[in-house]
Amino acid sequence: MKIAVVTDDGVIISQHFGRAQQYVVLITKDGKVESREMRLKKGHRQLGCDAPLHEHECGRHGYEQGAHIKHAKMVETIADCQVLLAGGMGWGAYESVKQYNIEPIVTDVENIEEAVRLYSEDKLPNLVERLH
Repeated sequence: MKIAVVTDDGVIISQHFGRAQQYVVLITKDGKVESREMRLKKGHRQLGCDAPLHEHECGRHGYEQGAHIKHAKMVETIADCQVLLAGGMGWGAYESVKQYNIEPIVTDVENIEEAVRLYSEDKLPNLVERLH
């Protein structure tokens, strides 16, 4: 299984999917990490959507015009993954990720290794209340 995690440093899960600089992709088998690689991730700044959080005319974040196309550009780097872990994201990004058959999990666990371990043990809750 391939698990992608949004991060800026390879250790801590980023609190915002759209602003994260990178993904760490972990290949797991039987709950153990077999390999790990860093991948660059397009974000709000590269895609021209750096509006402050929560200042959106249409309510929930990530549904403005062209948002799905921008999310697709963020997700294309991890299209081969089955799971995405993030500390937070907008509703639009969450829904866009699901359209790529990737299970988005929003977590308050900060450490990547711990979150992957908990996910493999089926003990990592999806905190959708953290979506904005």
